[in-house]
Amino acid sequence: VQLQASGGGLVQAGASLRLSCVFSGRTFGSYGMGWLRQAPGKERVFVAGITYSGDHKYYADSVMGRFTISRDNAKNTVYLQMNSLRPEDTAVYYCFARGAGVPRDARADYLGQGTQVTVSS
Repeated sequence: VQLQASGGGLVQAGASLRLSCVFSGRTFGSYGMGWLRQAPGKERVFVAGITYSGDHKYYADSVMGRFTISRDNAKNTVYLQMNSLRPEDTAVYYCFARGAGVPRDARADYLGQGTQVTVSS
């Protein structure tokens, strides 16, 4: 499985960004998908997850109401719409795939290469 994330960048506080992650190598619709992030000097943490069907979505408390995860199974792509960005959202964002279990924590079967998001105050 390969996961190719894109969409990161440098923005000001309050701005929006949309991250994308293209999945290849296996059947996308068989995997729960999600996003993790790792800020400088901190551990990698769960941000958002979505089940294989897209019926259920999960969010970290810190992003609830600001971030939205979605997927397009026809395009083998998962998205993370990030609104009202804050400086504390600055991190490298990684998409992940999980073949079994609910994607609501940092456990992952496959992890993408990461995309940098920097939010200035």
